[in-house]
Amino acid sequence: LTSIYPLYIWVILLVQFRVSTIRFTHSNDRGWFRSLFVHKVEPRTDTHSNLLSKKETSSLYKIQYHNVKPEYLEAYNSLSAEVQNRLHHDKDYPCEVVGSWNTWYGEQDQAVHLWRYKGGYPALTECLNKLRQNKEYLDFRKERSKMLISRRNQLLLEFSFWNEPAPRPGPNIYELRTYRLRPGTMIEWGNHWARAIKHRQENQEAVGGFFTQIGELYVVHHLWAYKDLQSREETRNFAWQKPGWDTAVYYTVPLIRSMESRVMIPTKNSPLQ
Repeated sequence: LTSIYPLYIWVILLVQFRVSTIRFTHSNDRGWFRSLFVHKVEPRTDTHSNLLSKKETSSLYKIQYHNVKPEYLEAYNSLSAEVQNRLHHDKDYPCEVVGSWNTWYGEQDQAVHLWRYKGGYPALTECLNKLRQNKEYLDFRKERSKMLISRRNQLLLEFSFWNEPAPRPGPNIYELRTYRLRPGTMIEWGNHWARAIKHRQENQEAVGGFFTQIGELYVVHHLWAYKDLQSREETRNFAWQKPGWDTAVYYTVPLIRSMESRVMIPTKNSPLQ
């Protein structure tokens, strides 16, 4: 055959075959070959909030990060606790404190507060309107501003497959793991974690899971509770012994742009101790 078809002709034929194969593979995204390596997720047919959140509770969450001047941290905690307790127990205000912490490992001299507004955005609006008319609260904000370096917040919804955050006795440490996802991957993240969360509930460490609605978008927060840092390490290691946990990690890691971990200590007034 080589006498009839010189070597260079065979090379040309081989290149043409290879190009045709590549074109076929790229043009047939759902072909059998690609399906062997791609984990399929159902296409998005609705908003993230409708597909992933708990519709039966209609609760909206707000997370606050306050970076405090180091010399004012103790005074800040005392002042915040006093105001939070009044709002938390005043039935005229449709809001409640879920938890308050100081960051232990992570950004230092930082306070983190998680609020819940039962009734969603209308409850948030009602609460804000009432606070604007509350002189005592306005005085508190003025005094608090002297203690802060910076502050920011986000509005969140909770994942339907996570636990509802509920008061718990202590002592515990809390880890807030924050994942910044690639845009367009929130549904895929939810699909995987809906199956993976069962591997992290046996020791009651799962407190709550949330995703942002306003603020920095495509951000996920997972809140965990542990007795101490050693318990945290043992609990996380134990998860790897369960079939399916490794698969969840394998498919969710590529969805992440960046991630952050805070280890936090609850303040004295926090319902999550």
